[in-house]
Amino acid sequence: MSQTTDRKKDHIDLAFRSATTSQQIDDRFYYEPMLATHPKMGDHASVEVAGHRFTYPIWVSSMTGGTGLAKRINTNLARACGDFGLGMGLGSCRKLLTSDDHLEDFAVRHHIGDQPLYANLGIAQVEELIDQSKLHLIEELVSKLQADGLIVHVNPLQEWMQPEGDPLVGRTPLQIIETLLETTSHKLIVKEVGQGMGPESLKALLQLPIAAFEFGAFGGTNFAKLEALRDPLTDEIDPLCFVGHTPIEMISFLNGIADDPGIRCKDFIISGGIKNYLDGYYYNERLTSASVYGQAAAFLRHAMEDYDSLAHFVEQQTKGYLMATAYLRPKAS
Repeated sequence: MSQTTDRKKDHIDLAFRSATTSQQIDDRFYYEPMLATHPKMGDHASVEVAGHRFTYPIWVSSMTGGTGLAKRINTNLARACGDFGLGMGLGSCRKLLTSDDHLEDFAVRHHIGDQPLYANLGIAQVEELIDQSKLHLIEELVSKLQADGLIVHVNPLQEWMQPEGDPLVGRTPLQIIETLLETTSHKLIVKEVGQGMGPESLKALLQLPIAAFEFGAFGGTNFAKLEALRDPLTDEIDPLCFVGHTPIEMISFLNGIADDPGIRCKDFIISGGIKNYLDGYYYNERLTSASVYGQAAAFLRHAMEDYDSLAHFVEQQTKGYLMATAYLRPKAS
């Protein structure tokens, strides 16, 4: 039987299963099939963010930092970023401040090559180092990981919900970031962890000379809710887990202040509930500033298996992104 005959038989067999309804349509886009050719082998969607060149505008957002699988996960993720031209934030590197016992779990520079790699600490840990006059440990951490800089995750709701959390008592997160910027020689990225940020916090933060801001918007993994699930006694304060800002709301905030002369940070990692390349493409196009989109859970699922599974996933995401850039135009609202 010829390939054409096989294909036609498949079409008949699958016709009823492939029927769609108007309720299934992704109405964020205009579909424009007349204006482009198919992407070719070697095409890419390169962008420069935080002084780094990305072959595709995709960021592997910070995730695990303390499990027994960390070495395998970080190695697979770093290989994928090196092979496909992406960027990566490591999970929390807190344990490396005082010991090198787990350094090999995080030391993945030789796998990622020249692509961006960032260490990661929580805002409470940075404040603790300030109080102890030990900010030099951050410089040492970034250096021994051969990282390009540091991500500081801002997570006051998570810390408050966490039974063993570290409270912020002496300084606001903004004051902590300002103090760190006075001492560090490395690039700094700031991110939230599931709630995003409102307009006043964003404007104040972006007036500082940070390299980029990562949304960590409402809609993805919510670490305040995660902590609430760990402790049934927090049920009465659970409503706080459901405050925050979605990616599209934060994009609106940022577009509204993009031309403000006081804004110094103009590069962004859009994250928070991004399920696939269409979400990423839509958000990147709606934001008027330079951006990549970040995912964590989707990468984690494949990185826990083997590298081939992860590489196949990333390849499909990049192919889909290129098709989106060719044939889809985001609607204004």
